[in-house]
Amino acid sequence: MSMSTGSPTTPLPDGSTRVAVVIEDDADIRNLLQAILGQAGFTTHAAASGAEGIEAIQEHQPILTTLDISLPGIDGFEVARRIRSFSTTYIIMLSARDEEIDTLMGLDAGADDYLTKPFRPRELRARIEAMLRRYHASTAAAAADVPAPTEAPTSGSATTADEESGWLTHNGLRINAEMWLCDVDSAPVELTRSEFDLLLAIMQGARRVVSKDSLALELRGEYATGGGYVSDSDRRAVEVHMANLRRKLNDPVGSPRFIETVRGVGYRLADQKRTTSRR
Repeated sequence: MSMSTGSPTTPLPDGSTRVAVVIEDDADIRNLLQAILGQAGFTTHAAASGAEGIEAIQEHQPILTTLDISLPGIDGFEVARRIRSFSTTYIIMLSARDEEIDTLMGLDAGADDYLTKPFRPRELRARIEAMLRRYHASTAAAAADVPAPTEAPTSGSATTADEESGWLTHNGLRINAEMWLCDVDSAPVELTRSEFDLLLAIMQGARRVVSKDSLALELRGEYATGGGYVSDSDRRAVEVHMANLRRKLNDPVGSPRFIETVRGVGYRLADQKRTTSRR
């Protein structure tokens, strides 16, 4: 059974409250996480196993979930995959494993961020605040009834913006930052928050190359500040998120319809001239 704690919650710009789920079998770490999240204005619901955590997410619809890898029964990787089948909650995976392969496996399973134990409470708070900055931006007009265009604008070699509706379009791909929606050829595509933010940054960049370093800072909520150290692990995390994004968009690297890789640099939108014959 999940356990709930919390202080008066800090409302988000859209009027909703900060809700988090902590999935952790170690009682001491679980209590620490709940304390940190409580200080950040969250109401938290804690679970000691993966199955309980999945139930808590289904019940409480959190915007943030912390997830331990070493759980009894179902491990954190499988829990993340199951969560991703029904929720876009922002997942921060926690583990004593510090090998890069574990980080990549966690991100590939659906986590948005990965933090090794023992972690510093200040670092976790920084990650949470970065997530909230991105959440604020992506939900600023989520409650507004913004109609989608009945016919997507045709795009040239760069993204076409329909300013009234808030949609960016390219080669049949559309994204709306205000409503947090994405579709391809009118079919909706479910993306994690990290995948959505990466795609939005590339769509806004159009044919300009967006570097991996810039995308890594974007994921940490530090791009606007123009600073921040980017490690090789950060760049690999971007690559994993991009691979997951491409899979969901059915956009192969060898013949991209939407996202083109510029080797050694980053990514940009594919040229429409190379894809006009595709369906």
